[in-house]
Amino acid sequence: LEAAGLLRADPDAEVLDAPFWNDFMDLGPQVWATFRAALTAMLKADASDDAQDAITTYSVPMAEATLHLPFRVAEYTDFYAGRHHATNVGTMFRGAENALPPNWLHMPIGYNGRASSVVVSGTDIRRPWGQLKSPDHETPIFAPCRRFDIELELGAIVGTASNRPLSVDQANANIFGYVLLNDWSARDIQAWEYQPLGPFQAKATATTISPWIVPSAALIPFRTATPPREKPLLPHLADTTAMNHNITLSVTLNGEQIAHTNADELYYSSAQQLAHHTTSGCPMRAGDLLGSGTISGPEKINRGSLLELSWGGKEPFTLANGDTRTFIEDGDTLALHGTAKGNGYQIGFGPCTGQVLPAAKDPFQT
Repeated sequence: LEAAGLLRADPDAEVLDAPFWNDFMDLGPQVWATFRAALTAMLKADASDDAQDAITTYSVPMAEATLHLPFRVAEYTDFYAGRHHATNVGTMFRGAENALPPNWLHMPIGYNGRASSVVVSGTDIRRPWGQLKSPDHETPIFAPCRRFDIELELGAIVGTASNRPLSVDQANANIFGYVLLNDWSARDIQAWEYQPLGPFQAKATATTISPWIVPSAALIPFRTATPPREKPLLPHLADTTAMNHNITLSVTLNGEQIAHTNADELYYSSAQQLAHHTTSGCPMRAGDLLGSGTISGPEKINRGSLLELSWGGKEPFTLANGDTRTFIEDGDTLALHGTAKGNGYQIGFGPCTGQVLPAAKDPFQT
């Protein structure tokens, strides 16, 4: 459409004939809005004959399309912004009285991950090797992960670069759009390595995202408030308007739904996560990816990880075929699903899937 002169984002350059959306994102929110309006007009039923002919000519059936990473990931940060998940995990390891660390109700907790780990939906995931240590042994061993897991997350994509602290409103305006995100997690590797600096190799294997970006503008009708605050936030992080989203989320294991929840369960919105990320003056770039952290809800069926569903491996859950699971087994296919449901229409996030393959042979043995 751009090459044919039917649709342009930049009057001075062709930015759409590229493998990623980064060049387009660099043009800023005003161009995003103008371009979206022009493309939407071409897709309407009452569009001109020329527009409809162009759409027909240049459209590709989804079944025939091979989808790739939609943007070049500049940096990747993963947060811990879901209260139910944080409470569940904290209760498992520290007890209900100390489930949330003292800072959790005051700021979004996060860590810097690996942009190189991000892969598109459909990419196979190889079970990782790592250091494991049983409580019954004095020394660790090097072995394949035995407690491999998923995390049901929403990924926010920064579209506008910055090099200064941002308010929550500014941060919200800088978010280009959203994807589903599965933060594959090696729980046993994490249990041994995480003190004192947090997860490292446990989160480095892969991070799967869905193959297209849902623009922030498309989700405006689905905005909803964050949950009530137990303690007031500092003014620079306080909510100014509804910035969470009513997005129905679910997890399937080998095609069977094992959990469902909603993105509105996040205690901190993506805008608050981004605003906090910039408070030290941290530069942000177009293509930065912010994972929300696992999105769980109040009931067992709302838990967004196998760690929670099996309560740390102590409570196996049963599938429809009679098989049981605590964590992922070789050959399992995990998929995340997300839909924003409007009045007579819905916005889908596309697949976010990965099949777990057996660990490779010991990389240090010949």
